[in-house]
Amino acid sequence: MASMNTLGRPLEFDPDKATDAAMEVFWCKGYEATSMTDLLQAMELSKSSLYQTFGSKQELFERCLIRYVDWLSSNMAKQLDEAKSGKNFIETLFTTIANTAQQPEGAKGCLMVNSVNEFGQKDAAIALSLEESVNIFTKLFIKAVKRAQDEGDISPEADPRAIANYLHVAVSGLRTMIKAGADKSSVKNTAKILLRAIE
Repeated sequence: MASMNTLGRPLEFDPDKATDAAMEVFWCKGYEATSMTDLLQAMELSKSSLYQTFGSKQELFERCLIRYVDWLSSNMAKQLDEAKSGKNFIETLFTTIANTAQQPEGAKGCLMVNSVNEFGQKDAAIALSLEESVNIFTKLFIKAVKRAQDEGDISPEADPRAIANYLHVAVSGLRTMIKAGADKSSVKNTAKILLRAIE
């Protein structure tokens, strides 16, 4: 039987907390502007611990992106399940986003949208990760649209995927608008116009 000494030393930090700390840095600064020093300070790790546990800066970023998408999509799925209706879920989402205008939360933007804008198709691995993330949210929107159709709030003749793609683009646009510094009144008016398209 192997002795305790040969089983390897246990981690002396919480990988999830360290990942969350790194995610916050990437979220606020972007990938390129984030230095290893920024990450080491935020995660309170030595360089060797970071590399041994998370790998390269890019691998850490991809891990942060997955964690962010899991967190956001889980929250949205829960909100959809608890919403009074499919349309109510969509309207509440737009209102919630609009209310972040000129707030610290809004200034950060959305990590996924920020990353799409920063990377585009420049890195194949990250582009694939982002594409998979978009698909997760598109499926959520399709579920909301189909529910709204069943409830009579969206025409049954409408294409759920087309509307879901529209909603994804609209949400991304609102978040970008807010990050650019738009005032709450302008964002709310824009959100109302965007929502009219699915009435």
